[in-house]
Amino acid sequence: MLINPLSGSVGPRAVVEAETILADYGCEASVVALEGGQFDEQISAALEAKPDVLFVLAGDGTAGTIASRAGPEGPLVAPLPGGTMNMLPKALYGTGDWKLALRRALEEGAQQPVAGGEVTDGDFTQSFYCAAIFGSPALWAPAREAMRTGKIKLAFAHARRALRRAFSGRLRFSLDGRKERRAEALVLISPMISRAMEENTGLEAAAMNPSDAMEAFRLAAHAVMDDWRQDPAVTTRSTQRVAIVARSRIPAVIDGEPTQLHHKAKVRFIREAFRALAPIPPAAEDAV
Repeated sequence: MLINPLSGSVGPRAVVEAETILADYGCEASVVALEGGQFDEQISAALEAKPDVLFVLAGDGTAGTIASRAGPEGPLVAPLPGGTMNMLPKALYGTGDWKLALRRALEEGAQQPVAGGEVTDGDFTQSFYCAAIFGSPALWAPAREAMRTGKIKLAFAHARRALRRAFSGRLRFSLDGRKERRAEALVLISPMISRAMEENTGLEAAAMNPSDAMEAFRLAAHAVMDDWRQDPAVTTRSTQRVAIVARSRIPAVIDGEPTQLHHKAKVRFIREAFRALAPIPPAAEDAV
């Protein structure tokens, strides 16, 4: 188990607390505190040890990096909620409490293939397992998270900031080599998160196309308050490969991590990005 004590919601006692929980289950486990400047070496050592499962209690970016390095041939990975947004851990374990997530993984966990996407922008490559947002409304993601935690004023401050940048430059995108289209923003959603995708056949692509400031405001309100995909200014479909072009740098949020891409980027769907140890979703259990 790899722990970053300095990560958002982890805390200085996490190593001791994790060891106590693991002892309750009679696991043969090694708990390692990640140290600044040694992350790569410690992660490599953990993967080279070939454990049955690698628990990760760290920020969203670190957990995603470890999952990517493990890949479908590596050990099972259990990314526990130790970051700020915790999109992937919440999707897998249904909680933002890392101790509860750890117990759920140990008691109810089964091998689950996790699909995702990979964003490439020149030398930059980053995987995602929940969602990637491209365009000025990428800043709505922090607004929605603030709303979920009860920080209403902060949520609308983020929404206003996104609206100020709206219409500053639309994206052009192509899905699976089809005709290029324009949109204010493009959201790519993994099958694990998507309400529209029932199987691991591709990413759900949702294009946002508000025609004026009033529609943009309504769409921003949907983004903060409920499911914005129900808005008439949003169209969705399945895709496996995406090309994105803009006149200037593209603001993006990739699994909760904000970044700036160059004016061109590509995204590809990965059917099995890594294998997680997590409870089987009810829908999957019914299918079995």
